[in-house]
Amino acid sequence: MVFVDSVLILGVLLSSFSLSLNYWYFPKDDLFQIIFIAPVVAIPIFFSFRLYHSVTRYIGTRTLWLVAQAVTLYAVVWGLFSLMSNHPVLMKLLMIDSDPFSKSGVFFEGISRSVIFINWMLALITIGCSRLVARIFLNNYDFYERIRKTKVIIYGAGSAGRQLADALRSSKEYEPVGYIDDDPVKVGAYVNNIPVFSSENLEKLVLKNKISEVLLALPSVSRNKRNKIIQKLSPFSVHVRSLPSVSELAEGKVKINDLLEIDIRDLLGRELVHPNENLLKIKITDKVVLVTGAGGSIGSELCRQILHLKPKKLILFEVSESSLYQIQQELIGIKNNVEIFSVLGSVRDFKRMKDIFSNYKVETIYHAAAYKHVPLVEYNPSQGVLNNSIGTLLAAEAAIAENVETFVLISTDKAVRPTSTMGAAKRVAELALQALATQPNKTCLTMVRFGNVLDSSGSVIPLFKKQIKAGGPVTVTDANMVRYFMTIPEAVELVIQAGAMGKGGDVFVLDMGKPVKIYDLAVKMIQLSGLQVFNDNNPDGDIEINYTGLRPGEKLYEELLVDDKITKTENKLIMSANEQMIVWEKLKPMLKELEEAALNFEHKKIRKLLLRIVPQFNPQSNIQEFNKEFNQSKQ
Repeated sequence: MVFVDSVLILGVLLSSFSLSLNYWYFPKDDLFQIIFIAPVVAIPIFFSFRLYHSVTRYIGTRTLWLVAQAVTLYAVVWGLFSLMSNHPVLMKLLMIDSDPFSKSGVFFEGISRSVIFINWMLALITIGCSRLVARIFLNNYDFYERIRKTKVIIYGAGSAGRQLADALRSSKEYEPVGYIDDDPVKVGAYVNNIPVFSSENLEKLVLKNKISEVLLALPSVSRNKRNKIIQKLSPFSVHVRSLPSVSELAEGKVKINDLLEIDIRDLLGRELVHPNENLLKIKITDKVVLVTGAGGSIGSELCRQILHLKPKKLILFEVSESSLYQIQQELIGIKNNVEIFSVLGSVRDFKRMKDIFSNYKVETIYHAAAYKHVPLVEYNPSQGVLNNSIGTLLAAEAAIAENVETFVLISTDKAVRPTSTMGAAKRVAELALQALATQPNKTCLTMVRFGNVLDSSGSVIPLFKKQIKAGGPVTVTDANMVRYFMTIPEAVELVIQAGAMGKGGDVFVLDMGKPVKIYDLAVKMIQLSGLQVFNDNNPDGDIEINYTGLRPGEKLYEELLVDDKITKTENKLIMSANEQMIVWEKLKPMLKELEEAALNFEHKKIRKLLLRIVPQFNPQSNIQEFNKEFNQSKQ
């Protein structure tokens, strides 16, 4: 760059003399020194303005402004130097003949001021343009780089789209070939020299340019609108990724050129509802809060949100050491001056829980501890009952014994007309809390029931992602299976609000939105990964979908209400269910009998008692004995 600038400065200066004299001029004798000293004047000035510290590939307006300042200073210094060059002392230093009319008469009659002005103008243009030309060459004319780049389309020609295009052009991975925008005013225009097309031209654009990825530059668009756009893209089997939200960009969590995989929430089109801040704080802020099952998917999210609501203390209660350690380390990293205590223990240990509640003076409990994998509990019915039913009963009784203010049970839609041991055990837990709530005590017992949550350990979404990444096949139990879906943070947010509304014995049901067909979800996930479904109609596809049939205890449709009697609450996504219950005097001996049967591994008796306590229980599989369980695992 120094060499190029030196050559350009000499060329510009010779051109300046030639333009001023109206003929091509080349210095002779004494004037030679004055012209060829120009780089000696210019280069140190350029260094002082840090022109050689800027990365040419990323030169912008700020660097060009520095170029303008540096060139102007150089032109002024050289101009003054040349005008003063007939001074005797300077002439002697430069070894110039003292006769003002000898040899180089043009110079010694006085250099024309037009030469100084022309030199400044031409130097400004050439030095600035040399850097722009270098930038264009490095960014756009590297043939081999362009061959290796992945051609992409940017959906959204707004501010975010323009910034994304700039970032991509500077990268070695992507080459944006066009924008797609639904605004008819923008269609047909060029943004950053990239054409803008209508969504109607999407198919033609994808096929012509062999597009493998579409990048969504719509950080502030609603989830419903985003879902409609994704629906347009899904038939083309392109990998869809998105720009982060405006809030994430503003908070500095991500950069403008960070691209995220399409969030499965965008496929559901479910809009978030802002929470009631007062309800969130009532049972948590400045209180001692304990979460059972703190290391699970729901329990860990409960801990995160509770921590931000500033409790006096947060106790993490967990039976799994590794899960407890993991959530403990995560929460310790959040600096908000809340005391965090990690406690190992089982909800089946009444004395342990009672001591913990007493020692920490617990005021609010969120009971998230449960076995929730339907087939696993089906093969281990005694443990499912002991943990989900008896464990909940013992935790609630320990809370009542220590006068804990609030006990909130995290329940499941599988407890409604259950077809599995897991669902029946959770329904027994609900009935136990409903019955205990009618007894004289100071603890408000509340239940919150909801369906599947996205990316939980029991959700189908992580399984599909793993199977697609492995090249398939994707396994779907049944083509007609449907499920409700909600994000973990949203579900937990609603659980906290519902818990604050409880009066005692309440069963709150969360509005899960519209049920989603699992097969449709699998197809969309395959297509949005840039792949195609392999089947008889598409033998060139990439990922096959296999049907495995219903697993033990599973059913095609999930329900949220035992009876259709519901009342609205102050949050439109939370409903209060009015359901039948069993009085404590009648339920207590049955629970005792159920506990004994589970402790003695009497599987037939467990099934019989579950049918008696939960008349709606309609088991879909035979009783799984030890030998069958073992054989199944070997198969």
